[in-house]
Amino acid sequence: MTQAVQAYSYAGPSTLTDGRLGLSTSGGTALSGPRTHPRFFSGLLTHAAPAAAGLLAVADVALARYHQPRPGWTRDPVVTCDGGRLRFESFSACGGVYARLDVLELDGDVLDRGTTNVDVNGPLRESLARVGGRDPLHLGVGPDELTVTTLDGAVVEKKVPLPSRWLRGFAEVQVIASGWDLRAELAGPHAVRFLRSLPKGARSTVWAVPSGRDLRLASGPARGGVCLSGTGRVATLLPLLRFAKALRVYGPADGSSTASGWELELPGMRYTLAVSPEPWRGFSGEGAVLSDLATDEAADDADVVGMLLNFEPTVELGLLADRSGLAIERVRAALTQLGTAGRVGYDLHEAAHFHRELPYDRDQVAELNPRLTAARALAGSGAVRLLGEAAEVTTDGGVRRVRIAEGECTCPWWFDHRGSRGPCKHVLAARIAARVAVEVAP
Repeated sequence: MTQAVQAYSYAGPSTLTDGRLGLSTSGGTALSGPRTHPRFFSGLLTHAAPAAAGLLAVADVALARYHQPRPGWTRDPVVTCDGGRLRFESFSACGGVYARLDVLELDGDVLDRGTTNVDVNGPLRESLARVGGRDPLHLGVGPDELTVTTLDGAVVEKKVPLPSRWLRGFAEVQVIASGWDLRAELAGPHAVRFLRSLPKGARSTVWAVPSGRDLRLASGPARGGVCLSGTGRVATLLPLLRFAKALRVYGPADGSSTASGWELELPGMRYTLAVSPEPWRGFSGEGAVLSDLATDEAADDADVVGMLLNFEPTVELGLLADRSGLAIERVRAALTQLGTAGRVGYDLHEAAHFHRELPYDRDQVAELNPRLTAARALAGSGAVRLLGEAAEVTTDGGVRRVRIAEGECTCPWWFDHRGSRGPCKHVLAARIAARVAVEVAP
């Protein structure tokens, strides 16, 4: 398994002392340009206790390995400031759970907009767990000038391996989530009762089925239901229940995937989890991005659209289409390309993308999608023979017959997954060859 190494450098450890939470930042991208230790916000968190509990929940997901738990590296959470809110994100070590805390009510000074990593260390976690009461909490995202100059001897350096499947999973989540709809919404007391009724076993699989103003548990698929495979993977919701105002559940309208989204409405903020179809099955192999990435113009379109992004709270497709001169579908494909480089996420509540800049090289995109790389090699080598709406793809394992529009193939991959994990390399190769044939036709 290939991996990159992410280097974090902090001016000092994050601390929580006397009601002042100082989150130390590593290198990041801001509107003002690249920064070694960017400063984004200084002010008050009106709802201190849920904010502390939510940040701790995000950090817990970054520490977790839900499938075959074992000690390992933690990846520091990411924070994005868009001028009106702070978004804290993390991704589990096993690649199957994505978490985000959106802090919506900021009372203070927004110093810049952008994205960076934040240090969440052991002592800080212990301090966050003790925050309570009604007093506001002062938050600083990024060190002030004095801190930087007085902590010369307290620099915190971390080097963390980022496996390719982890990077791919972070990219796949936003594409998969963009196809989900709101399936149920429960008021606070109903949400508490439902979540506490979930089986305790980490490997248990249930279906949450709407029933009036509530949700009931079913052991199998049911009309309007949402699957939760591995009920223990939503455990970070439980410490937040004392603050819960509502629970929203998201899933695919056509039931095409058993992945799901779980969103808790908290005072002045939202906490969201996206859970992969199975505990052993991370988001990295879902293949949701491949169809968009396979288009020849996606990379060029992504360059155009990327220059128009400005750390907006929500990305307006129509506005981007007008400004870029591209069709809506090409803008969507460009956003997928940007997502694979960590440059956009997806907000289920807003039903919209948002801009952020994760510190991953977008040139790694092809390497992180081996199916796409193999498909391009097949198409480029002349292995594809087009037959109208079908195609034959010659491989070392024999000739594979493809139905291009339906995305069906005679290869073992398609028979195993039936399209549930994206198109196989033969379907992608046929689509690439078909598009090239149309472009060169007189």
